[in-house]
Amino acid sequence: MGAMLEELESQALQLTPKERGELIHRLIVSLEGEPEDTPEAIAKAWDEEIARRVADMDAGKTVWIPAEEVFARLDAIIEKAR
Repeated sequence: MGAMLEELESQALQLTPKERGELIHRLIVSLEGEPEDTPEAIAKAWDEEIARRVADMDAGKTVWIPAEEVFARLDAIIEKAR
């Protein structure tokens, strides 16, 4: 299977960016199925979620973690996985 995967990757990298994007979309759909909603409805739901999260931040309902701490935690997780 490894050689076949490498050949597919080699061929995929020869596609245009637009074609690679379409291939990615098709592969994701093959794993997850078609979205249950239209792109517009999905975008609207994300806009609403973003607005909710911003309102929570403005109201002080969220805990802020400094970026340095987040990156330090990620580095520790990555180092542990090695």
